[in-house]
Amino acid sequence: MMSLGVNCIIPHSLPHLDLLPPLTTINSPSFSSSLSNHSTPSISTRLNFHSGRNLSPVLRPQTSCYKKGRLPDAAMDLGKEPSEFRREFYPDIEPYSSGILKVSDLHSIYWEQSGNPTGHPVVFLHGGPGGGTSPNNRKFFDPEFYRIVLFDQRGAGGSTPHACLENNTTWDLIDDIEKLREHLDIPEWQVFGGSWGSTLALAYSQSHPEKVTGLVLRGIFLLRKKELDWFYEGGAAAIFPDAWEPFRDLIPENERDCFISAYSKRLNSEDMETQFAAARAWTKWEMMTAHLHPNEENIKKGDDDKFSLAFARIENHYFMNKGFFPSESFLLDNIEKIRHITTIIVQGRYDVCCPMMSAWDLHKAWPEAELKVVPDAGHSANEPGIAAELVAANEKLKNILKPDQSLK
Repeated sequence: MMSLGVNCIIPHSLPHLDLLPPLTTINSPSFSSSLSNHSTPSISTRLNFHSGRNLSPVLRPQTSCYKKGRLPDAAMDLGKEPSEFRREFYPDIEPYSSGILKVSDLHSIYWEQSGNPTGHPVVFLHGGPGGGTSPNNRKFFDPEFYRIVLFDQRGAGGSTPHACLENNTTWDLIDDIEKLREHLDIPEWQVFGGSWGSTLALAYSQSHPEKVTGLVLRGIFLLRKKELDWFYEGGAAAIFPDAWEPFRDLIPENERDCFISAYSKRLNSEDMETQFAAARAWTKWEMMTAHLHPNEENIKKGDDDKFSLAFARIENHYFMNKGFFPSESFLLDNIEKIRHITTIIVQGRYDVCCPMMSAWDLHKAWPEAELKVVPDAGHSANEPGIAAELVAANEKLKNILKPDQSLK
């Protein structure tokens, strides 16, 4: 393993986000469905399913500093909804260590650790791909319980070279996660990922299931053609026509049969201004649709050429290559490898970027995973209802790891 690590704090380039106001419990509306391929029971308000298989998802506490007692049955434990589960962001914290890890002859990735140095490790997988991390990402986790690991994926955030597409594939990122885990001397960890981060979390867990103690997934994205067509080829335009037209109008009419391909041509142009113009349009389209209610701070990210270039180029690169998966059903086809891992899925009902159909398809293939549908939310992890469920999900997994400790 190649490594170049330093134990000093490196200031992060992205500013802290404001703390959200107090959050309230969000329950999903009741509905039912008949599923042809799975014997799933009717869905109640909490969307808590377990198949009848003799499988008991287990969250292993080997690396936690807390007293380790006998783990309760995960299905039974996740079925509870105690009012004591925290649902608000934790306060801002700073990293206690950070550094740069050289993961190949070309690429080096920025990483940081915060929270409890001897706590239960959790790794945060950011979205995009190309989005990078921000200080706000630390606040989903109890800093007294969790050893919180954030890193910027190849070409994103503080990783170098910036916006680089060479040797940048899903499988390279999976190798990077393993190199980082080994570099930090972590035997196994909880994995947390949303949007593209959910894609990468599933792919990593299926590649290394023995290293994953639990999963929290948000805004499910399986990188299938129908998902890409929905967002980039005109489907979501029916809901956001005003945001769609600037994205559409950058491309001449004779190239509009495939916007992903047309943008790829411009994002890889030899002319940097052409790259920047395409990157701004691509990024603004996503930022304008990421919240149920428009978020001006998020939309302004599209004006940041440094952020936009990495975000748009790397996203487009992955989408042009279909996630580098051998088939578009690859993640669903390999659920059996991770069926035993305790998992909570959080999905906004009105997520336009990653529509609920993907979370639903994942849950049908994996009924042991708990699905929480937030009825008044879109895509962003920072929307109040989504954030509440993500914090509560980490609290649930924490409660399994330390069942004899009182809940905060």
